[in-house]
Amino acid sequence: MTTSQLGTTSRKPGAARRDGRPGIALAVIAACQLMVVLDATIVNIALPHVQSALSFSTTDLSWVLNAYTLTFGGLLLLGGRAGDILGRRRVFVFGILLFSLASLLGGFAQEPWQLLAARSLQGAGGAICSPTSLALITSTFPEGPERNRAFGVFAAVSAGGGAVGLLAGGMLTDWLSWRWVFFVNVPIGLLIAFLSPIFIHESERHPGRFDILGAITSTGGMASMVYGFIRAADKGWRDGLTLAAFGTAVVLLVSFVLVERRAREPITPLRMFADRNRSGTYVIMLSLAAAMFGMFYFIVLFVQNVLGYSPIASGFAFLPVTAAILVGAVLSTRFLPVLGPKPFLITGAIFTGLGMAWQTQITPESSYATGVLGPMLLFGFGMGLNFVTLTLTAVSGVAQHEAGAASGLLNATQQVGGSLGLSILVTVFGTASRSEARKQLPDFLAHATAQQKAAFAKAGTLPAPWGHEVLAHGIATAFIAAVALVGLALATAVFVVKVRKSDLEALSGTAGVPGA
Repeated sequence: MTTSQLGTTSRKPGAARRDGRPGIALAVIAACQLMVVLDATIVNIALPHVQSALSFSTTDLSWVLNAYTLTFGGLLLLGGRAGDILGRRRVFVFGILLFSLASLLGGFAQEPWQLLAARSLQGAGGAICSPTSLALITSTFPEGPERNRAFGVFAAVSAGGGAVGLLAGGMLTDWLSWRWVFFVNVPIGLLIAFLSPIFIHESERHPGRFDILGAITSTGGMASMVYGFIRAADKGWRDGLTLAAFGTAVVLLVSFVLVERRAREPITPLRMFADRNRSGTYVIMLSLAAAMFGMFYFIVLFVQNVLGYSPIASGFAFLPVTAAILVGAVLSTRFLPVLGPKPFLITGAIFTGLGMAWQTQITPESSYATGVLGPMLLFGFGMGLNFVTLTLTAVSGVAQHEAGAASGLLNATQQVGGSLGLSILVTVFGTASRSEARKQLPDFLAHATAQQKAAFAKAGTLPAPWGHEVLAHGIATAFIAAVALVGLALATAVFVVKVRKSDLEALSGTAGVPGA
């Protein structure tokens, strides 16, 4: 038997085919995280073009984001559990391939329902591979400086993915087509899936149970609630399907609580909510994520449809908010051990609320500098102060073996809160914009050209400049609701959360992985 044959025969099952390449293994894991993280912002920039190509209404367009975040947030904990039970590398590769397939289907979508189905499948793929990618770092790199450096790279990719997505989304949409914000994931995903068995070891499998019923009832309940809000934006609160959606949501969410109370290995350990600090942290994250998703959604529509920015210009226009988030995150990381978490939670919510309050003044005459940039900088800085702080507060006082569940639940709360919040803001937007459209209609009929009237008869929406008035009024009114959501976060930070500086001393080494 030759030496090479002996090496092949003695290789442990699941071992990487090429050892000694931790840098490549980290690059593969980080590439997966980058692809999942940037998917939200890369699609955001393309939304106006998706709306035009597939004839979405402004309210229904929000499903392009919600279909992804609902399945991603709803299945996130189940995806992490699958990696532990079935093997992390195996599940990681499956999630990547599912994400890639969904991206391909999304790029070829010809009808709104086809794109939404693909986005839901993308969310499922992301929920499978994202938590597994973080777990693979712990099984690939030994504890100590090497693992800490790997976590640092992972955190940097998580933080910078949004900015990369903004620019990539603008370039792909402007130079090629909105479809390429989906197609671009396919070759990257296939390359990751090919390299993973070569450079990444398979983890040890642990016995356990899948809480499928818990995942179905929680995700279905939230989806029904989001559908109810968005349906109400178009059809009103007395519509039969609107009421049925909310009724279904109540039944499913109550069933979810009952299932989790009886499950031997629940997907959402309800005991996590027994601690006031942790519950408060989840409420703050849910509220802030709701405002953040709404801000990105509506401001993208404003800068492209009202200010007339190209997709590339829109991507650059949003970069300052990413920089502001990073500045806030660095400051909180630096001074958190000195001041403790509460000042950052309160100050972050105040800055975020001021930014949202400023955006309630947006009009068609607002410029980028006065109506977009200033509010975004305040908003981003406040969010940056909160991200690291919330991550640490969520795992404060948690036993080591439950830290993953606590942080995973925080991430799921961010995704689900974003979907729920966006649906609420879209409902407010829909009601306000319909009211404004009725006010603008007499002036439109009196002054519009024959061509403009023909376009209105065909599309059912007012053209510019009347349409700009409708859009801006709806956005400004929706941001009033966003201010209320941030107000809930501020009240929770002031009156509920009681974490002290000493509570975080044991966690000083974990601040590097916010939102992972």
